[in-house]
Formats: sequence, C-alpha cells, structure tokens
Amino acid sequence: MQTLSIINLKGGVAKTTSTANLGACFNMAHILAAVHGEKVLLIDNDKQGNTSKFLNRHDYEHAGMAEIMTERTPDMKKIIQHTDFPGLDVITANMNLLTANLKVMLDQQRPQQTRLKKALQQVSSEYDYCIIDNAPDINISTINALVASNTVMVPITIDDFAIDGLAELKEQISNTKEDLNPDLHFMGCFITQFDRTNEADLQGEEFLKMQDCNLFETHIRRTPKMKPSTFAREPIIEYSARCGASLDYKKLVEEYLKKLSENVTE
Repeated sequence: MQTLSIINLKGGVAKTTSTANLGACFNMAHILAAVHGEKVLLIDNDKQGNTSKFLNRHDYEHAGMAEIMTERTPDMKKIIQHTDFPGLDVITANMNLLTANLKVMLDQQRPQQTRLKKALQQVSSEYDYCIIDNAPDINISTINALVASNTVMVPITIDDFAIDGLAELKEQISNTKEDLNPDLHFMGCFITQFDRTNEADLQGEEFLKMQDCNLFETHIRRTPKMKPSTFAREPIIEYSARCGASLDYKKLVEEYLKKLSENVTE
C-alpha cells in the first residue's frame, strides 16, 4: 500500500473546505478508484472533519482517527467505513481528534509518533493506496501521518502566505524523514486555483519554479465548477467531466503515478 500525505500550512487554501485539500485528497482518491480501478483508503486527519462531512460519514458515534490515536489496539475493521463510491473507503475525524492529540502528548507510556503507522499495518494488504488529508498545522496526528506515509504532496496557491508556510513545512518533512521515517519522500508541490490570465499567478509560478519545491507540471485551474461540486457532494469528474479542474486532476493523478514509479525504481 502506497501512503500519500497531502498537507499545507496555509490555513486558507489548504483547509479541506477549500478547493485545495478537499479537491486534492478526495478527487485524487476518487480518480484512483474510479478511473484506475485501485482500492483506496482516504483518511480524514483534520479535527474539522470536512472530508468526513463531504462523504456524509461525519458523526460522533463511529470511531475514527481519535480512537486510532488513543486506543492501544484499535479495531480497524470497525473504524474503516465504506463510502458511496466503489473502491473508496474512509477513516473519519471530528473534534474528538483535538482531545485525542492532547492525550497522546501526555501519554509517556507508548510511542507517540507511530500509532497511525501501526494501525494501518492491519489493513495494508487490503488497499493499493492510502491518501491522508491533513490539517493545516503541525500536531501529533500530523506527525503520525508523515511517519506512516511514503510520499508527501503540497497544494499551494500563488500568494506570499502560502509560500512562507512552504519553507516551514519542508523543514518539518525533512526532520521527520531524518528522525522518524527515512522512507519519506517529498514528492513536490502543485499549484491550485491557477489562472493563466492573471499576471500575479504567472509571476508566482515562475518564482516557485526557482524554488527547491519539485513543482508538478500539472496545475489545477481555477474553475467555477469546483465550489458547487463540494455542495453537491460529488467528485469533480462526475459533476463536470469537461471542466478544467476535472481534466487537471486526472493529469495530476497520472503525474503522481509516474513520479511514484520513477521513485520506486530509483
């Protein structure tokens, strides 16, 4: 099972209600399942639970990430839920994850950073891919996600705030790789909400190309179809198959798979 973390420290674009993380995590997961025929596990690792809400699986009765972080032997068969999309399952999150993270930090009896990795080992043979939707901050569940992951991708919009956060995030990824997960690979950044007619976006694109951020060739174009697709609770390739973002997400998945195969063969 290949595990991909998608994360950005910018609170605006990268929150799952926006077109960045929700678009990247859910739409990449859906395309891997629906277009490529893969079995995919999507993990909501954000206490806001927006990915869980999008999939109509958000509640406080069913166990999710909070229980994975706090229980010694979480039952993954009970925690994982099927979605309405064939080939796509989910682990949900809610505000209980905030309390769970605090409990983990106070628990000195068990390792704090490897709990998600250990839990995923129970089901690693049942899925081809796992995509983790992370909160836009660095907390203990985010560290768990990086420790459990093979690769990291960072959605980014063209503005100073996102670029500022990128340096801090890359440092955290590097530290995690050095201290906790030598197999972690920073796959790169990809631009979201891109407008080729906007001079600022074009200048920002050139700036990012000069940075050491492994910029993906595929950019996700700004499209008026993305926001209503989230209200409709539909993947973009089903809501509007011909729109720019739909075509771009398909290309992004293909570029991800190509980079993944190149990284594996290195």
